[in-house]
Amino acid sequence: MNIHEKYIKRCIQLAQNGLGTTYPNPMVGSVIVYKNKIIGEGWHRIAGEPHAEVNAINSVEDQSALKNSTIYVSLEPCSHYGKTPPCSDLIIAKGIKKVVIGSVDPFAEVAGRGIKKLLDAGCEVQVGILEKECQWLNRRFFTFHQKKRPYIILKWAQSQDAFIAPEKQEKREPVWITNQHSNQLVHKWRSEEQGIMVGTQTAVADNPKLSTRLWDGPDPVRVVLDRNHRIPKDSALFDGSVKTLVFTEKPKEVVVTGKNLIFEKIDFKSKLPQQICEVLYRHELQSVIIEGGAKTLQTFIDDDLWDEARIFTGKVQLRNGVKAPVFSGKIISEKNIKDDNLKVYIND
Repeated sequence: MNIHEKYIKRCIQLAQNGLGTTYPNPMVGSVIVYKNKIIGEGWHRIAGEPHAEVNAINSVEDQSALKNSTIYVSLEPCSHYGKTPPCSDLIIAKGIKKVVIGSVDPFAEVAGRGIKKLLDAGCEVQVGILEKECQWLNRRFFTFHQKKRPYIILKWAQSQDAFIAPEKQEKREPVWITNQHSNQLVHKWRSEEQGIMVGTQTAVADNPKLSTRLWDGPDPVRVVLDRNHRIPKDSALFDGSVKTLVFTEKPKEVVVTGKNLIFEKIDFKSKLPQQICEVLYRHELQSVIIEGGAKTLQTFIDDDLWDEARIFTGKVQLRNGVKAPVFSGKIISEKNIKDDNLKVYIND
């Protein structure tokens, strides 16, 4: 690992602190190095607040050292006025002449303009350090701007014999396959994504809240399929506590109205995942985690419209019931959570 990679790696570590809180902005980390020593660090914490470069610069005690320092940043400094002034202008104003960047920003308002502004001001700019790692960090942001859809994460829990639910459920509540530690991790994941989605059968059978009640973090936008209004009116999904998008074929027959409920009409007979993604993109959701059921998950798999899959296997045996989805992907990590096994795949 060379010296530039060392500091960009630190930028990535810092940026990850903003997962779930920077939307619609990307996660960005920045460090400032003077005489081979980090003298300033920062990351983008919350949308609307100062960006990583600003926080890093402001953390430097001796501002006079900036003129002889190198600033490292995981993503190209912005060049436009949004909720905050352009970071490239601040770098130039502070007299920082050396800038090392992990990846170019895919957002149309930036997309190379920040780099050009720095070069025009006489800065020495190096781009593409740990580029793949920096792009993976902001895979939701890149997917949203480059593919015009949310980053799609599939998630399910299956028994040892590959069932995700029993054939019949006695009560309108989930049948737990995984342990409490895995359940808490799932709630952490929910706090990191902008949307969470389930199909009709899951909503009817489990009456899920789709909240982050087991983790301290924001609740995602709830997304549910309800083609023919089968979901009971008293379901937790219709409690109005969180913005909820309901996909249906018959919005004129809506029998549930209230705060935070938005009904979207789509054609369930044609390219369903693509239509859903188009609507979610319009609602500016950069990511969605699909938690069920089997039919909904398999539909996205069959249309090859997914990016990541997180699959728990618990220790229980169900012997019969709803079979787990069938898919193929590249495994990128595996670990045990007590007696549960978790594998993470990407769609390669």
